[in-house]
Amino acid sequence: MASKKEEAAKMQVDEPVKASTTTPTPEVKPAPTPAEEIRANLQLIERAVSTLEPRFTARVLRSLTTLRKKLDAKALAEVVGGLKGFADGPVKQGLLPYLPEAPSSSGSMDVDSSPAAGGTMTKTTPASTEPCPEVDVYLRLLVILRLVDSNAVDKAKQLAHETVEKIQQLNRRSLDAIAAKVYFYLGRLYELQGDIAELRPLFLAAQRTASLRHDDELQATLINLLLRNYLHYNLYQQADKLVSKTKFPDSAGNPQLSRYLYYLGRIRAVQLNYTEAHTQLQQAIRRAPNATLAPGFYQTVHKLFLVVELLMGDIPERALFRHPVLKGALGPYLKIVQAVRTGDLAQFQSSLQTYAPLFTQDGTYTLILRLRHNVIKTGVRALSIAYSRISLRDICLKLHLDSEEDAEYIVGKAVRDGVIDARVDHAKGWMESWRRGEGGRGDVYETGEPREAFQKRIGYCLDLHNESVKAMRYPLNTHRKDLATAAEAREREKELAKEIESGEHDDDDLEPDF
Repeated sequence: MASKKEEAAKMQVDEPVKASTTTPTPEVKPAPTPAEEIRANLQLIERAVSTLEPRFTARVLRSLTTLRKKLDAKALAEVVGGLKGFADGPVKQGLLPYLPEAPSSSGSMDVDSSPAAGGTMTKTTPASTEPCPEVDVYLRLLVILRLVDSNAVDKAKQLAHETVEKIQQLNRRSLDAIAAKVYFYLGRLYELQGDIAELRPLFLAAQRTASLRHDDELQATLINLLLRNYLHYNLYQQADKLVSKTKFPDSAGNPQLSRYLYYLGRIRAVQLNYTEAHTQLQQAIRRAPNATLAPGFYQTVHKLFLVVELLMGDIPERALFRHPVLKGALGPYLKIVQAVRTGDLAQFQSSLQTYAPLFTQDGTYTLILRLRHNVIKTGVRALSIAYSRISLRDICLKLHLDSEEDAEYIVGKAVRDGVIDARVDHAKGWMESWRRGEGGRGDVYETGEPREAFQKRIGYCLDLHNESVKAMRYPLNTHRKDLATAAEAREREKELAKEIESGEHDDDDLEPDF
């Protein structure tokens, strides 16, 4: 009984201790307001300028998209109106006309609360220094974004031109990344109004200046803006000349590089260079941001990539059309792929007529028109496999061609290109497929298939040999250890021989002294 009472007393004593040791729930910090985020970004920019570290500026620009969603005129007016030390400076005077009336800030004057030598309080005069140009340009960029979101495009264009003029007067490497953003949104403003051709001289002059200053970030942005400008008006020859006369900076980021590869692939596709276009577009997809971060660019590149792959004679994978980001955007292109795969010219024509406005908007309509010949070749190949002999009239009906003469020309071209093994009998008006071993014709060894098979096997064996040789590894510098031990042995032998010759080495020396 006594033990039970002691245990009960211990439990009564331990209970308040346990209750007191429980950790209090941490207080959830409120999310920062847009004005606080802007002030924090301004501090990062000043830190980047003082330490010459561009990573702080890159961090600020990465948060530009999320900040833009929360940005409002009140926050901008609060930040600009609360700038300390330069209440009436040109930075604030240049931004206030584009913002609503800023709230009066009582803290705009710095007050020194420490007592002076005589014990009286003195008020310091405001500092006359202006903020660094990077801070000024960043604030202007935020105001431009706010004006664009509020549909004040004319005001945004005016402020963007003023900002560009200020950038051109400076040559600061810490300003390159922010300046590239300003030029990008300047092009976007003119694109919204449909008059981007007016910016071409300005962009060309800025590109030359950026090349002379070795401003890689701005140079990459301007090259992409010029290529977009040319391709918007279908000026593919001028775009090709620009690519040949300029060199894209190697230090440019992946977003700019992926855009450049996309434009380059589009130019090569129009120039019938499908192999290079396929390579460039594939690299653009690999370099592009994640599909969830940039779904629009991801869809645009894949649309052109599918058309180029069809023009090369390949059929895209089915899994590509099940991608959650691409499933809805590639729906019309799936109809085209199915028509090309089955060789159904009627389905191809109906899909082309149905989605012609969409293909024109995507800039792939002229390339899809080239697929008509691929659809016909696929249909002719299917007919040559299914029928040993078929009349040109039936071919015309099955492929929905205009006349028998067109069918004869198409079949003749397919035979000449090696698409089918057949012959056309013009007198009887039919196509007769060539079957090996019939009518005295030779077997498979009269064709190039055995050579291709042997070449493939030989290539596989050579690749296996090369990979095996590359995989072999030998210990490094092992022979030097043997050489070192041999050299030491020879040295010891030489020393021993010299001692014997000089008589210094004697057997009596080995005996202990008495």
